[in-house]
Amino acid sequence: MTGRFDRLTESAKRLNPQSAVKRLASEHAIKRMSPEDRAVGIAVGAVLAGAVGLSVFQPIGDAGAATTQASGTHAAKAAAVSHNSESATGAMTAAEAKAAGWKVAPHDVEASEVIDLAKEQVGIEEEGAGDMTKFHDWYVSTPHAEATAARDGGFSVDAYKGAQWCDMFVSWLGSQTGVKNMGWDAYTVQHASWFKDNGQWGDEAKPGAVVFYDWGAGSDGSIGDIDHVGIVDKDNGDGTISTIEGNVDNSVQEKTRDKSEVVGYGYPDYAA
Repeated sequence: MTGRFDRLTESAKRLNPQSAVKRLASEHAIKRMSPEDRAVGIAVGAVLAGAVGLSVFQPIGDAGAATTQASGTHAAKAAAVSHNSESATGAMTAAEAKAAGWKVAPHDVEASEVIDLAKEQVGIEEEGAGDMTKFHDWYVSTPHAEATAARDGGFSVDAYKGAQWCDMFVSWLGSQTGVKNMGWDAYTVQHASWFKDNGQWGDEAKPGAVVFYDWGAGSDGSIGDIDHVGIVDKDNGDGTISTIEGNVDNSVQEKTRDKSEVVGYGYPDYAA
């Protein structure tokens, strides 16, 4: 599935016509991105920020930085959602959880439950002219979508429809099972940064870990170069890992990946 950047071009022009040409110069870099992943957040960051590096966009988990990037109701929602870090660790009623996008309130969940749910999704494909999945539908329906849209430039949540969805798939798994501190995002770089900033980042392929890839530099790459994300099923002990990933040839698939392609792993708070 190709990325949907035409709408971003028009959004940039409407946002600030006088500087649109300068900001759109970075479209050439966008077109070189991996088609398998570069969720719409990176496109907006590049298009709307121009020469400003993507590193200035802080994870939603940093409520202060999120407020700096957002304004008005966007800022309030970004701070309230807080990348589901604070929400996941505090007590939530069933109604509050549902309103925030959870199927069930955050609770102690074993990694095997997330892995089993991921495997149940294998074979799900994009549908219709809009290349949509239930993972898109879920993400757009959550207040977190508006918060990440505000963080990454202030675009409409509709821009997520039909966008690269490997991270939406991973985020959906967390929302459906109630895993604490798994993080929800549509942009792999921000998601990985959030794990690292919260001390939940490492190089061990644990079952249920969120695995981040760089197809170019692999394990020598940095978080800013991440191209794709999935869930670890197991470490095969031979230099490879078994994973479940969304947006692989436009579907959810089980894969065997070489560890040399992995930048790092994010560790949700699974039950001991």
